Parts: sequence; C-alpha cells; structure tokens
Amino acid sequence: MNIFLAQQNYIIGDFAYNTAKIIDAIKTAKAQGGELIVFPELAICGYPPRDFLEFDDFIDACQQSIDLICKEAGEIAVLVGAPSRNPVPQGKNLFNSAYFIYENKVQQIINKTLLPNYDIFDEYRYFEPSFDWSIVSFKGLKLAVTICEDIWDMEDDLMYRFSPMEKLIEQSPDLMINLSASPFDYTHAEDRLWVVSKNCVQYQLPMLYCNTVGSQTEIVFDGGSLIADAQGNILKECPYFEEVLVAVDFTDSKLQLPVVKPVETLPLAPCNPVTFDYTLNIDRIHQALVMGIRQYFEKMGFKKAVVASSGGIDSAVTLALACEALGPENVHALLMPSQFSTGHSVSDAEQLSKNLNNHYDIIPIKKVYDAFESSLEPVFKDLPFNVTEENIQARTRGTLVMALANKFNYILLNTSNKSELATGYGTLYGDMAGGIAVLGDVYKMQVFELARYLNRDKEIIPEHIITKPPSAELRPDQKDSDSLPDYSILDTIIYQYVERRQSPQDIIAQGFDTDLVKRVITMINRNEYKRNQFCPIIRVSPKSFGIGRRMPIVGKYLG
Repeated sequence: MNIFLAQQNYIIGDFAYNTAKIIDAIKTAKAQGGELIVFPELAICGYPPRDFLEFDDFIDACQQSIDLICKEAGEIAVLVGAPSRNPVPQGKNLFNSAYFIYENKVQQIINKTLLPNYDIFDEYRYFEPSFDWSIVSFKGLKLAVTICEDIWDMEDDLMYRFSPMEKLIEQSPDLMINLSASPFDYTHAEDRLWVVSKNCVQYQLPMLYCNTVGSQTEIVFDGGSLIADAQGNILKECPYFEEVLVAVDFTDSKLQLPVVKPVETLPLAPCNPVTFDYTLNIDRIHQALVMGIRQYFEKMGFKKAVVASSGGIDSAVTLALACEALGPENVHALLMPSQFSTGHSVSDAEQLSKNLNNHYDIIPIKKVYDAFESSLEPVFKDLPFNVTEENIQARTRGTLVMALANKFNYILLNTSNKSELATGYGTLYGDMAGGIAVLGDVYKMQVFELARYLNRDKEIIPEHIITKPPSAELRPDQKDSDSLPDYSILDTIIYQYVERRQSPQDIIAQGFDTDLVKRVITMINRNEYKRNQFCPIIRVSPKSFGIGRRMPIVGKYLG
C-alpha cells in the first residue's frame, strides 16, 4: 500500500485555507498512486483551537470542511483530525477525533482517549475521552489509529497509566498510525523518538507518526514526523520546521525504507536534563524563534517590526532574529540613548544595524526624561534618585518606540529574556512592552549562546556586544551584577525551580547558597504580577512563562 504523510502548517479557524491545503495534498497523493493519506491532529481547524470549540458555528464549519474533503476522497482514503460532536448527552459535547474517509464518505471516526491537561494543554476543558477502541480495516489491512498523547503512556506520569494500544493490539492490527500536534521544546524531538520507538518495540508493530508544523502565537510545532519499523528503528525522520509530503510503501507488513536511526542509538528514556545546559540544541532554538516570529507576522497579517536597540545582547539577538525571519527591509531599529548610555552602546547598536542592513533611527531621551523630572519636581521635591528615575527612562523609551509602532504600523518585538522575566528585572509599560516576546523563554546564558550561533559564519553581532558586561544603563556605571547573581548561577537556580519544579530545599541540597536560593525564588514569586501583564512569549522550553505556567499572583509559598 502506498501511504502518504502530510506534515502541514495550518491557521486556526481559517477553514478555507486549511481545507484547500488538505485537498491539494490529497490531489498530489492521488496523482502519485497514493492509497491512503494521513494528516495531523485537528488539522481541519488548526491546533490549539481553544475556546473557538465552544461556538456551534465553529464546529459546523469543521463539518463543512469534512464534507468538502469527502468529495475528493474517492479512490484514496484519508485520515484527518477534526473535532466531532458527542452523540451521547453525558459528558463533554465534543471528541478530539480522527476521521477515516473513503469512497466519498466518512467511514469511521476514531476518538482520542488520553486528553492532555498540563502545561499549555487543556483538552479536558473541551473534549470527552474515548472509551471505545476499534481498528480501521482498509484493503485487507488492520490499522490501529491513535491521536497524539494516546501513545504517550509514560510510566512516571500518573496521567498516562493506560494506552489505547493495549486494547487495539487485541484486534491484531498490522500498522500503527498516530495523528499528532506535538509542540516544540528543545528536548522534545528526543522524547518523540523515544516514545515512537518504545511503542513499536512493545507492540511489535511499525508506526507512521504524522505531526503538524508551524507556529500558533506562543506555541511552535516543529514537524519531525516519523516512520518506524516493528523493531523500533527509525526509517524516516521528516524535516523539522518545514512542510513536507512523504510517501512510504507498506508491503507484506513491512515499511519499505532503510534504517536511518537504529533503535540502539535512540534515547533510553524521555529527555529531562537534570542540570542546566545552556548550549543544548541551540540550533533548534534558533529555528523555533525564527519560525515563531515569521509565523506570528504572517498569520496576523503584520508586515513590519520595530525593535528598541540598546547595544546590549538581548536587543541585538532579537534584532538579528527579526531580520532573518522578516527580512531586514521590514525591521526598524530605534536607538534611544540617555545621559547614562555609554558611547560604545550607540556605536555597537549602529554597527549591528549596518551588519544586518536594517534601517535605524536615533532619538536621545534626555530632553523627554528632563521634562518628566521637571513636571514631577513639585511632588518629588528633594527625594534622592532611585528606581523611580530608572523606570521613567524605561517608560520614556517604551513610549517612543510605541509611537513609531503606532505611526508606521509596526509591531514592537519585546527583547526581555527569561532570566529577567523570572526576577522582575524589567519595567512594566517600559521595556516590557511589546506585541510578542522573542526571548522570553530563553535564559540569559542561552542568549549569549544564540549570539555566538548567529555569528557562526560571519560576524553579525559585534563581538563587543557579546563580551561586555550586561547593563541596563539606567544609572552611572550600572551593571546587571549589581542587582543579580552571576547569570550562570542565576539561570541554573531558575531552571531548577521553574522547569524541574524543584523545591528550595532540593536546590540548596545541590550545593547552592541557602540565602541566594531563597532570594532568587522570592524574586520569581514576587514578580508574578509583572509576568501576568506581559505579552505572549514564543515557547522553546518544556516550561515557559505564560499560558503553560499558572501561578497565583498573591501566593506566598516558598517551600
């Protein structure tokens, strides 16, 4: 049997676009002798549709798309993901489903069993889990069709103590097919390889694993669809961060492809690094951030970006990524030096824009800052300079860069990194302004590594930006180290607390200073109110600030 996997990029709620893309792939597969084509989870509506699922007309539109696809699925069968209505009055109104379409009609609907309800996922809010498991019979083959988490029966996770495959295997299937919408993080590709191989070995069956690709605001889907044999060897690992249509010949219960990754070389367990490695998979993080920027602009209909370019490492990396994603002609840098800015900050920022060939302007903020001081003087009187005056500078810059955004229809890209967001080292309505945060899930140490990666072929980011001590330059001779621990230590503590959910006592037991750990975690907890008002963050880690981390603003827990 000639089977195709369609690793595609969809737009949530754009049924005309999604359906046309799906039908084009069906036509291509038919022209190449395809007998079955597989699409990702919830391909019809895009993933994650979230509260769109609560609108009846949204579900009606999904069904209308299914009807259009049925007209194309005559001699070729189609497996495609879409929500379906629950005919039983008990439970949720919808299932997360895979539609099996053949001979111009829906032959069977397979519903998802294991509904993720952690981190960025909230499927129990909308869907009813399935407790009915049947194979799909097609041209003499028995297909065990599952949806995404249905194969993630990880023994160390209470949520996944049962796999639908335990029921499906009783019906003697010939092939496993999984429709997925599995998001990117910098360890997740290894996790997928492990779980696909583990299922193949456990059930002694080959698997076709079809993942989606593209970015949906915060969430990046990296593709990497997989084809594996019954021994768990990977026969095909599809490209990451791009769309692809892949054919595979399934003959005599075997996939006719050579082994590209033997089972012996695959991960032995899910990838969950105990120690913080800021160099890990930096190339993938780079690809994810570029895709996240590009897709956010394309899917929102935006054209041009503006970046507040300070001459520091964060704005430099953000600017370079934006130019790569959107083209330098669509990225504007605004340099806003103050009386506290060093001369090299301006020259470094100018050189960066010259290297990138993007347009930039310089607007000094001293006059605006002095006007604020003069206006506030009757109230402030002789009170000493403190963080108030620092924040006035940051908010002045935020006002100016947003003025350009409004006047010229730019979208402001925020430059705050994960280390700053964790500790509250940023000013609300100032340098925390933006339409989307490029580095909000990237630790400071990773930002430096990204800069080096961007310079891998030639110097894009001036070396002085990378080597000089980080500084907000809001007071004379200011350094980040005046307020924060060394980033190599700080990032490790944040990583242990945020990503690995280690308690303060656990982190202290690793050898970190007790007072320092408590100080850092107090900063993280105390600044939840800032992050709650922050813009969307492109997610590249297993635990990002934003929709995947729901902490109380007024909580006082310290462990």
